[in-house]
Amino acid sequence: MKKLLAILAGVCIFAATSPLQADVPVAVQTPTDPTSPPAPARNELKLDAPVEAQPETPLTVTPLTPAPESLWKRVRDGFALPMLDSQLVARHEAWFLNHPDYFQRMIERSRLYLYYIVEEIDKRHMPMEVALLPMIESAYNPIAYSRARAVGIWQFMPSTGKRYGLQQNWWYDGRRDVLTATGAALDYLEKLHAEFDDWQLALAAYNWGENGVRRAIASNRAKRKPTSYLNLRMPRETRNYLPKLQAVKNIIMKPALLSFPLEDIPNQPYFTAVSTPEHIDMQVAARLAEMSVDDFRSLNPGHTRPVIMSNGSRTLLLPVEKAGIFSANLKDYDQPLVSWQTYTLKKNENPDSVAAKFGITPARLREINGINHHVAVRPGRSLLVPMNEDANASNLDETWNSPEFQAPEDLYGSRVVYRVKNGDSLYLIALKHRVTVAALKEWNHLSGNNLRIGQRVTIYSNPRIARR
Repeated sequence: MKKLLAILAGVCIFAATSPLQADVPVAVQTPTDPTSPPAPARNELKLDAPVEAQPETPLTVTPLTPAPESLWKRVRDGFALPMLDSQLVARHEAWFLNHPDYFQRMIERSRLYLYYIVEEIDKRHMPMEVALLPMIESAYNPIAYSRARAVGIWQFMPSTGKRYGLQQNWWYDGRRDVLTATGAALDYLEKLHAEFDDWQLALAAYNWGENGVRRAIASNRAKRKPTSYLNLRMPRETRNYLPKLQAVKNIIMKPALLSFPLEDIPNQPYFTAVSTPEHIDMQVAARLAEMSVDDFRSLNPGHTRPVIMSNGSRTLLLPVEKAGIFSANLKDYDQPLVSWQTYTLKKNENPDSVAAKFGITPARLREINGINHHVAVRPGRSLLVPMNEDANASNLDETWNSPEFQAPEDLYGSRVVYRVKNGDSLYLIALKHRVTVAALKEWNHLSGNNLRIGQRVTIYSNPRIARR
């Protein structure tokens, strides 16, 4: 009996210390026939017997969710902000639905840029409502500018743009560049969210400024009131800002409300970046890409002159299918890429005489150079003019960085608010103020031609580009 207990104790010690699976119970087999060979121990290998392969545990593979084909679905799936439901939301929603032409233009403009913006928002794990923000800021118009001197689809003020690295000079405005401005806007929004820890407050601060939101929060805290977005006192524009965004969001979520079909936007890149090693005329670049100048400019609105200055770092945006065409045509192009030069006014010269000298209309010369009719142009001022037959080559390499070509242009002519009188019409008001009827409609969000007596109409003097 003692010998049997010792054997059993040894088996238990082996089972606990074996490098094999310790949680597998070990059974002691007692053969019924004392003449049959004993069963091999678990740790013995029989060299003359095949080792049975243990069945492999099947791998569990989680199928990847396919990316949606529609970019609008991707946008809807990414909505994350709390829903707002108020009279202000209903009012703005009704306005958009009652102005389908305005909404449709806004949607059409967004088609060019929306995929890129959605991608950047996804990378930063931000709520997808941010992709709709340019609809509220600028109606997705990259050359939009406001009375407060804000520019581009994200409506950057000059100082804020500089703070976030957006270059601004006579040739180029990074606030209008879709790539650089989008990066700056998302950086700014992330900074605001980090401060207020609330996306509604971050968006309000984007419109109002962080100092305004800080003051409103401090005021409520002093009065022991809640400091959430709905409880803060804000300027009228900011109070309408999120309801307007919610109204657009509601329509995107339920496009059947629209009087026109909300066509799907493919969930794939629309444009790609190509580099140009030299200065190049905008018309030449568009021709090499086999595009219209207007379509080319819509993807490259940061370049504000008829010639694009490369400066070794500039890139051009082209539709994906046009990039190869552009590169091939550029390689085979044997004509000058630039047809512009700078010219310094001499004594007794003025813009009109210079325009005649270089075969261009005075209006075009003033437009290209941003010359206001009310500002005197004195001798010594350099102007951008077409190259004439006497010029052997453009002088832009030597003159493009002179002080007057590096200072930002003031695109924002003075603002006038006109009160409509009896007998007025859009045509008469436009004629009186030397602007176009189309510009009046854009600035004042007018879809028809009807005006009412006493109505206020905003007019910008000497505008070079439309506000919306």
